[in-house]
Amino acid sequence: MQSFFARRTAWNLATNRYTEALEAHRRAGRELLDLTASNPTTVGLRYREEELLRALARREVLVYDPQPKGLLAAREAIADYYAERRSPVSPDDLLLTTGTSEAYSFVFRLLCDPGDAVLVPTPSYPLFDFLADLQDVTLVPYQLVYDHGWQMDFPSLQAAIGLAQATGRRCRAVLVVHPNNPTGSYAKRHEAEELHRICAANGLAIIADEVFLDYALGEESPLPFSANREALTFTLNGLSKISGLPQMKVAWIAVSGPDTLKAEALARLEVVADTYLSMNAPVQWAIPPMLEEGRGIQAQLMQRIRENLLELDAQLSAQKLCHRLAVEGGWYAVLRVPAIGSDEDLAIALLQATGVLVQPGHFYDFAADGHLVISLITPPDAFQTGMTRILKHIATAGG
Repeated sequence: MQSFFARRTAWNLATNRYTEALEAHRRAGRELLDLTASNPTTVGLRYREEELLRALARREVLVYDPQPKGLLAAREAIADYYAERRSPVSPDDLLLTTGTSEAYSFVFRLLCDPGDAVLVPTPSYPLFDFLADLQDVTLVPYQLVYDHGWQMDFPSLQAAIGLAQATGRRCRAVLVVHPNNPTGSYAKRHEAEELHRICAANGLAIIADEVFLDYALGEESPLPFSANREALTFTLNGLSKISGLPQMKVAWIAVSGPDTLKAEALARLEVVADTYLSMNAPVQWAIPPMLEEGRGIQAQLMQRIRENLLELDAQLSAQKLCHRLAVEGGWYAVLRVPAIGSDEDLAIALLQATGVLVQPGHFYDFAADGHLVISLITPPDAFQTGMTRILKHIATAGG
């Protein structure tokens, strides 16, 4: 019988074992220590509530002023954000979107015909699979490898380009997450230069996801990809992480690269954006104070991330079975644990035996079992207790 629905949405919608275990745990009313926290609005941060609410109540929002790229005042504020990060961007090279998912959709539609390929890093965030399916884009993975720190595997990247071509697909872009989620690894300067060279030589665009850019643990802030001039580059970011405001759905695309390609990309993207005009006026007018909010939110989150990392390292130093992989930025840490079963089995066992929720590595396409992902923005008391329970359970199981 012919399906009533499109093949692009033929996902496996069955509830997986991990979700079933979590739902059963919650139905039973049992204690839950959530070490997967990703929503900054629910982890005890202090927001300037009155200032943010006033910013959403301006009289200007009553006037309809449809600008496909977004209001100039908003784009100028975002340009100032990049200027502070040593990567000047003209307001004319920015286009506002309702969240980074919409930004991905716009860029995929701009670059790809049905079946065209985009190269994506692995391990990385699982949302890309769904975004690609919805835009009829084929994802081809390239590897991030770990050797005293994460590195881009350029032979893997070149092989992925060849694989796409060998299967008759046009390879249109390379996606880089800077820093990666969940590995917390930035593209090093020499890696970015090599990526620019490969993309320019093969006629590929770069799609750079920088939503965690500002959460660097090193002394020097990494340079945004918006500084790239060699290959056509689409840099995606937004207020979800910058200002801890995911509910506002404010994001943007910064376009850079060779002048001719950049101009045509912007002209086409403007038509795409004009077709939808999806971003609402209140949040556009509020973007300048929301960006300013990021200073205080980032300071709170960085203090918590560092505090939780110190706690994690202290607990790990007192045992020998587990260790964490190097992390350079972002909100997550990857634990290397004994691979005595699948990561999903271990995550479920931890939930059922200790009440602690972690994410199994296979959610992020780690190449092998033995990885758990934990959130570093978890409230400190819950983080400390949760890690104590995790390590005790693993020690007992390993013994």
